Amino acid sequence: MNNEKLKFVIVGHVDHGKSTLIGRLLYDTGSLSEGKIEEIKQLCESLGKDIEFGYVMDHLEEERDQGITIDTAQTFFSSKKRDYVIIDAPGHVEFLKNMISGASQAEAAILIVDAEEGVKEQTKRHAYILGMLGLSQVVVAINKMDLVGYSRETFENVKKELLGFLSDIKITPSYVIPISAKQGHFIAHRSSEMNWYDGPTILEALDTFKSRENANDKPLRFVVQDVYNFDKRIIAGRVESGIIRKGDTIRILPSGEETRVKSIEEYLKDVTEAETGKSIGITTMDKVFIDRGNVIVKDGDLPVVTDRIRANIFWMDKTPFKKGESIWFRCATQEVKCHIEKINRVINSSTLELISEDAQEIRNREVADIILRTDKPVVVENFNKIEELGRFVLGKDDTLAGGIITELEQ
Repeated sequence: MNNEKLKFVIVGHVDHGKSTLIGRLLYDTGSLSEGKIEEIKQLCESLGKDIEFGYVMDHLEEERDQGITIDTAQTFFSSKKRDYVIIDAPGHVEFLKNMISGASQAEAAILIVDAEEGVKEQTKRHAYILGMLGLSQVVVAINKMDLVGYSRETFENVKKELLGFLSDIKITPSYVIPISAKQGHFIAHRSSEMNWYDGPTILEALDTFKSRENANDKPLRFVVQDVYNFDKRIIAGRVESGIIRKGDTIRILPSGEETRVKSIEEYLKDVTEAETGKSIGITTMDKVFIDRGNVIVKDGDLPVVTDRIRANIFWMDKTPFKKGESIWFRCATQEVKCHIEKINRVINSSTLELISEDAQEIRNREVADIILRTDKPVVVENFNKIEELGRFVLGKDDTLAGGIITELEQ
């Protein structure tokens, strides 16, 4: 197996089986320790239940008490092909902001649907968010087939309804797989219970997906988190894409000032370069002005410095947001006040109904195509190019909306 890694998110309506699917994937790929398996067995016995693989993820006492996944957790397993990072996104409607945060990190998705309950409003809303975030590698898992007697007719009916909706939002799933996460059918192993199905298991389907292009090959984007003045001035941050090296000529945005990298600082290490994903410090040859929120780049393929952005946002607060109101725009480590200059259109995220055009407000759980105006220039990108600079949140004391940048103007 090589060092390739793929991140995917599992989304769907609450109680349709996300946590159980994750637990089963970990169990069937030998990724759980004997101690963890024994802990789960003892817990389930104390509750008078058969083994519940959902408790692998729902490890917090509060989550067990409420029976819902309340945060976006990450866990890992491996197939013969590569390593996987699972991003478990909450299904409950009140935790949509966590789900958006999780899905925005993913390269692929599993959309899970309960065969008995069928397609629900939250199923459609989560599917819409996958489309909004540009995820094209999607598996549909129709779960709990054991509860419908492994009925092919039930499977085909649920599949038909869901594919109709997905087609409307321009998502074409690579596979639609009947599964029983609880029983382990078609997760990592095949089953004779549904011999009418001849497609791949969940694990086989995931193995066909492609990892995102190596971010080391992308242009340098070093996002500044802080500046420390010790015996030397250290600019701390994270390399979101590309590679930064000692001696590189760099440009600080949005100011456009240039300098050279004097050293790369990594705790207890002597290094001369840092690649994507590294949190490091650098020192510079010249004392140029650098502050939190700045983005360090190299000449060539540069991001956009602008105060006007077109974006898609998902409003998550019960209080409607009115055009022209002031709100904080947060992208990477940048934080600046902004207002919505225009609401081009608002749609219902579940029915896809066009609610209004040239609207005056956005209400809870609505999706809007907007134009933002920031109080000062920010450094941003199209989401499909550099994700970290292409996604943002809007908020006041709390996060009120999540969004992705679709068009830029300089």
